[in-house]
Amino acid sequence: MTADGEKALDAFLGLIAEKGYADVALRDVAQAAGLEFADLYRLYPDKTALAAAFMARIDADVMAGTASSVDPEETARDRLFDVMMRRYDALRPYRAALRALRRAGTRDPMLAMAMGPGLRRSMAAMLEAASLASDGVPGALRQNGLLAIHYAVSRVFDRDDTQDLSKTMAALDNRLKTAERWSQLFDKYVKSPRASAPSGPPVSPDA
Repeated sequence: MTADGEKALDAFLGLIAEKGYADVALRDVAQAAGLEFADLYRLYPDKTALAAAFMARIDADVMAGTASSVDPEETARDRLFDVMMRRYDALRPYRAALRALRRAGTRDPMLAMAMGPGLRRSMAAMLEAASLASDGVPGALRQNGLLAIHYAVSRVFDRDDTQDLSKTMAALDNRLKTAERWSQLFDKYVKSPRASAPSGPPVSPDA
C-alpha cells in the first residue's frame, strides 16, 4: 500500500469511528487525509474499497507474525487459536471503527454483501496461516465454521476491557474446543468401518 493509501485508510478509520460509516463521505476522507479528491478516487473509488483495504491491512498484520514452519508439538486448534488472537490484537486499535462497520453492515444489506467475500478471504487466510487447507469442500466448511466462531467471539471482543484480552481468549478457546469436538465426531463417523462397509444380503429373521 502506498503512503497516500495508508493516509487515506487511517483518515477513513478515524472518521467512521467518530461519526459512523453512513455519515462519512469520500470527500471527507480526502480532506482529512490531505489528498486531492481525484487522487483518493484513484486509490479508493468508494467506501467499500476502503473497508476492504482495512481487512487487507489486518490480514497482512497477522501474516507478518506467522512463522514459516509449523511446530510439531502444536495441534491445529493451538495454531488457529494463536492466529485468531493475533487478529484480535491487530484489530484492537481500530475497535471503534470496526463497531461502526459492523453497525453499518446490519443496516445496509448491500454493504454486508460487498464485504462478505472479503471477510471469507480473510478467514481463508487465517486457516492457511494455521496450516489448515482452505480450498475445496472441506476448506469451504472450515471457512464457514471459522466465520461463525469469529462472529460469536467478536461480540465478546467488542466489550473486552481487559489488558490482555482474557475474555476474548476464553471465548475463542471455548468455541474452538467445541468445533474440535464436532470435527472429531464427524471424522469418526466418516471413517467408521460400519459407515464404509458394503451392505450384505438381508438376513432372514429365522436364520
